[in-house]
Amino acid sequence: MEVTEKLLVAKSKKGNIDAFEELISGYEKKAYNIAYRIMGNEEDAKDMAQEAFIKIYKSIQNFREESSFSTWLYRIVTNVCLDELRKRKKANLVPLEMNIETDKGSAIIELSAEKETPEDICERVEKKELIQNAISSLAEDYKTVIILRDIQGFGYEEIATMLNCSLGTIKSRINRARNLLKDKLRHELELYEKKSV
Repeated sequence: MEVTEKLLVAKSKKGNIDAFEELISGYEKKAYNIAYRIMGNEEDAKDMAQEAFIKIYKSIQNFREESSFSTWLYRIVTNVCLDELRKRKKANLVPLEMNIETDKGSAIIELSAEKETPEDICERVEKKELIQNAISSLAEDYKTVIILRDIQGFGYEEIATMLNCSLGTIKSRINRARNLLKDKLRHELELYEKKSV
């Protein structure tokens, strides 16, 4: 941890709200992104990120500074989301699927320098939906490691710390998750190609 962050952590542990807000300000966007990938929609992601920050504020005394603050923070965000999904399963609620919203809502479409036709844009959005739906359909353990490693870019050691698992377990889960995802995508893309013809 850098000196400024250590100082902010120390002040936050003493109850300084301004220091805490400054401490988490650099992590808000990534925390939201993790929550969005796990929860699958904007509203739940905002709620879960907010809940995680409240939990972090209340439990900052427990941060022992053995890992980086960011790893500790992202672990809490991940766990808050996973706990919510478990509660929903127990209540027989189906978690919302991760979708890139199209005509049903808003889609963030980055246009390339080349001119894209509406058909090109539609096809790209549909493929993104296929990928996100495939990720969403994975079992919770596999979905989480794929999101943390391949989408958010965390290292294996960081993920092991966040999920409180051994490094070997994380590597095994990521390998298995990637294979499952590859099979699902191959199948879905074959169906997509047939449908497009």
